[in-house]
Amino acid sequence: MVTSVVYRRHLTRILLLGTMVVFMVRLSAQEIAVKTNGLYWLTTTLNAGVEFATSNKVTIELNAAYNPWTFKDDKKMRFWLVQPELKYWLCEKFEGHFVGLHLHSAQFFGGFKDKRYDGYLAGGGISYGYNWILSPHWNLEAAIGLGYARLWFKESDRIYCEKCYENKTKNYVGPTQAAISLVYMF
Repeated sequence: MVTSVVYRRHLTRILLLGTMVVFMVRLSAQEIAVKTNGLYWLTTTLNAGVEFATSNKVTIELNAAYNPWTFKDDKKMRFWLVQPELKYWLCEKFEGHFVGLHLHSAQFFGGFKDKRYDGYLAGGGISYGYNWILSPHWNLEAAIGLGYARLWFKESDRIYCEKCYENKTKNYVGPTQAAISLVYMF
């Protein structure tokens, strides 16, 4: 319970900081984009992102994803995720190669085999990507990221039992981002 409160406070701070940055950014044509990650859609995960230019070579992106579904035999991995990212474009914003720094935070519940997991994750990483201009308003973007995530969760048998769980933590290092996104430029 305490972990949940602390986690929500951190998430609130991140979202407030992101909102303040958005309002400080000068918005005009070709300064803002909305996007969705096709790889998330393949896993039935609803997702959307918005990206703001802060200069000709720097953008700030905020992505969110949500998966509320339960599948056959009560198999599920419900989660919500936020992933802000600062991108540096090697050519020009929203065009060509970029490198980025991202953070990620999520809450998850579910499992597909004999265990259930109920917990949180937080971390960050670096990314590389490329953005192809398809038309004046449409782009296609591919990105990959590597980084770290700290997970803290309750692990229990798949059959629900209020008292039958074990508190666990895990440190993860590896891929933290994969995207093939359709981007709409304003």
